[in-house]
Amino acid sequence: MDLVIFEENKPFILHSFRDGEFDYMEAASEVFEADFFRFIKARTLLDELAETYPKPRKKEDVPFWFYVASNLSMRLHGVHAFDAFPLVVRSGGMLQAFGPQAGRKTIHPETGDATIFCEGFNQKNHYDRQTPCDQDYLRKVAKDTDAHALMRWFGEDGVRVFQRRQAFDREGIFIGDASYLFVPDNPRYEGSVRLLFDEHNHPLSKEQYRKMTDEQKSHCQWRRCYKMVTLLHTNRTLDFFLFVAVRVVSGNDHECPVLYDLVRQFVQAVGKGVMKRLILDRGFLDGKAISLCKEEYGIDILIPIRRNMDIYVDAMALFQQSDVAWLECKPPKEETKEPPRLRPKAVSKREQKRQEKLRQLKEQQPPPPPEEILVKKEAAAIGEFQSWDSCRVPLTVVANREHYADGHQEIWFLIDTREVQDPRQSQQEYHLRISTEERYRQLKCFNDLTHFTSRAFSMVVNQVVFIMLAYNLLQLYLVKQGRKELNPKTLPRIRQQLLPSDNYVIVYYQNYYGRFRPFELVGLAVTLAEEARKKIAAKCQRIGRELDGALNNPRPP
Repeated sequence: MDLVIFEENKPFILHSFRDGEFDYMEAASEVFEADFFRFIKARTLLDELAETYPKPRKKEDVPFWFYVASNLSMRLHGVHAFDAFPLVVRSGGMLQAFGPQAGRKTIHPETGDATIFCEGFNQKNHYDRQTPCDQDYLRKVAKDTDAHALMRWFGEDGVRVFQRRQAFDREGIFIGDASYLFVPDNPRYEGSVRLLFDEHNHPLSKEQYRKMTDEQKSHCQWRRCYKMVTLLHTNRTLDFFLFVAVRVVSGNDHECPVLYDLVRQFVQAVGKGVMKRLILDRGFLDGKAISLCKEEYGIDILIPIRRNMDIYVDAMALFQQSDVAWLECKPPKEETKEPPRLRPKAVSKREQKRQEKLRQLKEQQPPPPPEEILVKKEAAAIGEFQSWDSCRVPLTVVANREHYADGHQEIWFLIDTREVQDPRQSQQEYHLRISTEERYRQLKCFNDLTHFTSRAFSMVVNQVVFIMLAYNLLQLYLVKQGRKELNPKTLPRIRQQLLPSDNYVIVYYQNYYGRFRPFELVGLAVTLAEEARKKIAAKCQRIGRELDGALNNPRPP
């Protein structure tokens, strides 16, 4: 049995119901997850993803689009252990999206508990099914899927799916980043390594550790980890965040060649001209790779430089000259907010007292030291730098100078393969990379990105890939539904929108469905013609008898 998608068409259901025609009806709590799955199924997203999935088996007892949907549903609920899949099926909206053919509510004959009866996809069951597929099947498929093939699928076939939905912004801004994924200190985590980290979770070499004071050494610790390298797509206003490539490697692998291999993979998958701007941090400094991106792929790189580079010394000397045109960087204007809605007088009075208290507390705080008070920021640019031997393309150096209240200045440099007209724009673009660091923090802290329930490398990669795929699809769904204001929120905050918000009776007929409030449906039924009421009553009695005998061989409680 394969499942079909049901399309919402309430006028058609109303017309059919007045003639006494319907296939099935059920009470359901309205969850946005159901609409999410209807969205990705109706737009063939699930079918396209499943068709190209690197399947570990030739025989498909369960359609692969349902495997992908089940894996996504678990990630949306923040559940990563496959033995929790039955709970996700019962509490989520996936079955609502796929209609009564996926599962129907019934009563366990021994316990009297409400449960789900599912026909399943094969005849290999010793007990009546309470989930469309077994959780152990999901676990085995995930474990048997080749990890490297899965990451390629996400970065090639997956991004083509989003490209066909015009999910990429015309400006083509992408951000590369590397991050550590910490796991328990268990050597059975395949491919993981133990590294020494400082108190800020930065890895330390032996030489760096020797130079530290005893106090600093006391804050260092050995931690087992992987390294995750990603490409993220966004726009200037940060309306969305799409992960377009990911690679999980050993913690001691250098991220630089991995990142540029992901860039090559992305360009080969979607063609040139999609990625136009790539913003990186100094860990990805590689003159040959930067030249290749500019010359072969037409991608302009924006990246800071290190103090020990020759180009840094040359730039520092040139920017000390008096004829350099420095432009002041003013903070962006605050967006005009909508006028606050009218509040009750008591609430407004309470809020005024609260704001007054906050102002008093702020005044009582000691002022920061002068060396920490930023007075002014400036930017300047000088082009045609060619003092980086390994880089074949001319570079523009953008200097960023910060003035502090005690009179001292700090300066740092960016290099840009693009000809810069306004250095302030390059500085603003680089701050997009800093803003997106919040994405990684949210994935780690609020979506259990590093809470791995298996030590197998294939399962670690499966969890990372499907968390990011679920995140991407949810971003696309929210944008298409006009709810892009939810995209910057944490996944638990978005997940609150997946919780029940209203109760309906759903009526199905010929692959269509309509949602009715209980009193609305009862009011409609009592106004029907006598013949239609008799047909509905007979069908309800027949469905009731079928559900009473649905569990012929139930699983023991």
